[in-house]
Amino acid sequence: MQTGPDTDRPLVVDGGMSNALEDRGHDLSTALWTAAVLRAAPDEVAAVHRAYFRAGASVATTASYQASVPGLVAAGVDRSEAEDLIRASVRIARAVRDDLADDGQTRLVAASVGPYGAALADGSEYRGRYGVTAGRLRDFHLPRLELLASAEPDLFAVETIPDVEEAEVLVPLLDEVGLPAWFSYSAAEGRTRAGQPLAEAFAVAASSGRVLAVGVNCCAPDDVLDAVRLATRVTGLPAVAYPNSGEGWDNGTHSWSGHASYDVSLAPSWVAAGARYVGGCCRVGPSDIAALAGVLRDG
Repeated sequence: MQTGPDTDRPLVVDGGMSNALEDRGHDLSTALWTAAVLRAAPDEVAAVHRAYFRAGASVATTASYQASVPGLVAAGVDRSEAEDLIRASVRIARAVRDDLADDGQTRLVAASVGPYGAALADGSEYRGRYGVTAGRLRDFHLPRLELLASAEPDLFAVETIPDVEEAEVLVPLLDEVGLPAWFSYSAAEGRTRAGQPLAEAFAVAASSGRVLAVGVNCCAPDDVLDAVRLATRVTGLPAVAYPNSGEGWDNGTHSWSGHASYDVSLAPSWVAAGARYVGGCCRVGPSDIAALAGVLRDG
C-alpha cells in the first residue's frame, strides 16, 4: 500500500487519541493512559479512529504510544495478553480503515512508537536524558517494534522523541525491522526537548533508509514552520508536522494549562515548506482535523 503522497498534496494525519477518548468519557489518569482503554474498551478506540477518518484524516495513528509489554505487565496484565494488546492496536485501526474502503480514499495505519519516557508516565518524554543505557533503550524498543510490525501496519509513526541519544538507538532498529516510518521529535525553539540542536536530530533520523519523512510533533504550533524548513533542508526528505494545541502539560497536576493556539490557517505554509504529513497531536480533536482537511483541500 502507498505509504506517502505521490503528488505535492499532503496526507492529513489524525489528532490526539487521548483527548478524543477523554471527550468520550474515559478516565486516562492511570499509568497505562490510552492503553487502558485499548484493553477495556477496544470499540471506543475504533470509534476514535472512525471519527478522525470521517473528519478527513488520511492517516490513523494507533493507540500504542504509551503501550509496552513491561508497562502492561506491571499493571497486572499477563505477558501474552500484553503482547496481543500491542498487536491489537494495529488490528483495530486496520479494521476501521478497511470498513471505509468502499469510498476509494487512500487511508493508512501508522503504528505509534512513543519514546521510552512515555511508558514511565512521569513526563520524561518532555525532557529525555533518562539516565539509562543504550542497551536498555534497545531492549525496550525492539520487541515493541517487532510486535507492531507483525500486525502489518502501513508504517511506523516514531513520535515525540525528545532526545538524540534515543534516536541513535531507534534509527538502526528501523532498518532492522524493515518497515517504513516517519520520525518526529518533540521540540521547542529549534532544539529537542533534551536541548540538542534540531539540525543534528534531523540528520540522525534521516540516516535510516526506512525513514520517509522527518519533523516535529507535540510542539507549539508556532515552532512548526522553522522546524519544517530545517528538516527539509537538512535531510532532503518530506517533513512531518503535527503540533499540539499549544497548551502546556503540567505533570504534577496531570493537566493542561494556557491557551490553545492551534490554527489551521498556518498549515498551508507548512506544506509550502515541505510538510507532506500534517495533522495534530494532544488536544487537537476531530473538529480541528476536519477544519485542517478543508483548508488543505481548498489550498
